[in-house]
Amino acid sequence: MTPKLQTERLVLEPYTLDDQEGFVAMFQDPEVARWMGDGLAPEAEDRALFGRIFTKVYAQNLFDVWAVRRDGVLVGHAEIKRTDTVQGHELVYALTPEVWGSGLGTELARTIVAHGFGTLGLDKVYATVAAPNGASLTVLGKLGFKHVRDMTKDNGTVMRVLSLGRDEQPR
Repeated sequence: MTPKLQTERLVLEPYTLDDQEGFVAMFQDPEVARWMGDGLAPEAEDRALFGRIFTKVYAQNLFDVWAVRRDGVLVGHAEIKRTDTVQGHELVYALTPEVWGSGLGTELARTIVAHGFGTLGLDKVYATVAAPNGASLTVLGKLGFKHVRDMTKDNGTVMRVLSLGRDEQPR
C-alpha cells in the first residue's frame, strides 16, 4: 500500500476519487504533458489512466503512486516503479507549472529517492528525462543522478537515462 510521505512543504498521499479533475487538468496542461510519456494524450486516456490507478495499481499493490499536495491543493504526481526500460526502479514525477521554479521538484524527487532506498531497499534508482528538459535534468543533477545513456524513442525524442546509487547520494 502506498504510504503517506511528508516534506517541509509537500504531502504525498494516495489519490482519492475526488482528485480526478485535478489529475486530468494537470496531464492535459500542454506544458506538463510535453515532458510526460508521449506528450499530450486525449482527455479520455488521462481519465482512463486515473481509473487504472485505483483498479490496477492500488488494487494489486503494484507500485507506489502519489497525489502531491501543497497546502491541501493538488500540485503534482509522483511514482516509483519497476520498468523494463531501465531494468530497475524508475522515479516519475510531474508538477503543475504554477509551482515550477520554487524548489519543489528537488524536494519531491529527494523524498521519493529516499523512500526507494529506505523503505523499498533499492540499491539504485533511475530516471528517464527528455533531453531538452533542462529543469528536470538540473533537479536530478542536484541529487547526484548521473547520465547513463541516451535512448531514442520511436517518435525521435531523445531520452536521457540517469541513475543514482544508494552509495552515490550527496551527503
